[in-house]
Amino acid sequence: MDSNTTDEVLHDLSPLIKVYKDGSVERLRRTSHVPPSLENQTTGVASKDISISPEVKARLYLPKLTDQDEKLPVLVYFHGGAFVVDSPYSALFHPFTDILTAEAKALIISVDYRLAPEHPLPIAYQDSWTALQWVASHVIANTSIEKDPWITKHGDFGKLYVGGDSSGANIAHYIVLRAGVEPLPGDVKILGLFLSHPFFWGSKPIGSESKDDFDGQHLANRVWSCAYPSAPGGIDNPMINPFSEDAPSLTGLECSKVLVCLAEKDLMTPRGILYAETLKKSGWSGEVQLVVVDGEDHCFHVMDPHTEKAKDLIKQLASFISQ
Repeated sequence: MDSNTTDEVLHDLSPLIKVYKDGSVERLRRTSHVPPSLENQTTGVASKDISISPEVKARLYLPKLTDQDEKLPVLVYFHGGAFVVDSPYSALFHPFTDILTAEAKALIISVDYRLAPEHPLPIAYQDSWTALQWVASHVIANTSIEKDPWITKHGDFGKLYVGGDSSGANIAHYIVLRAGVEPLPGDVKILGLFLSHPFFWGSKPIGSESKDDFDGQHLANRVWSCAYPSAPGGIDNPMINPFSEDAPSLTGLECSKVLVCLAEKDLMTPRGILYAETLKKSGWSGEVQLVVVDGEDHCFHVMDPHTEKAKDLIKQLASFISQ
């Protein structure tokens, strides 16, 4: 929309978006659209865009193969962007996912869920669940879905992973909890979950968080009220606050291992640490790994995947997926 509009602002989520009272949305953070490629000349990765349903799209990534019948780990990935910006095709997330594909030698499905506020939460959660169900359905011989040949030929469903960055990590957490209640098609099991700088918040500070950030005006509060205005419990809804009284136990995570990746300067890091510690103490039987990168901030490895610390973190993510 025209950035010179005089309409009254309903939600100012600078530097992400502004929502006006007339219902129009101005996305302040815009990144260029990167087209898919049959072969990235640097990484050797192939990518293509597909439709999962009329509402849900995705970009698929296939690493360079040494064997045309090679079976690969499968990662269903959810991009970040505070539920309101970005996509798998953006100049932020496409290069990162391409690099991760090559490093992990994994088949990655990067989900294009619908964005708030035009499509308020919980729509993104449902879109993401639809995508995971579609991926899992590839193991069923007689199914009504249109199967993708990359997934059918190269997907190793004994090594199925779910992961995401920021709001995408929030979605990944929810999806793996849901898989513990609603079995996936073909009784497919999720092997691992990675949460990179997860977007969790609440009404009260925990750990080293400052009370000054809990006056209700923090960007996380404003994003949540814009993205999910009808959320029961508001900022303490279990989808944004996994430590709230009504939140399901983390023992319900339907996977065997979890990797939580955080950054020292990220204001959300104390909640990521609490998540890992709570999971370890919960009686959940899986393996928990926690990585905190010194001197870095929220999603630094996506913002610039070519720094030394970003490369190191991507290698850790890749190792988690490829083990």
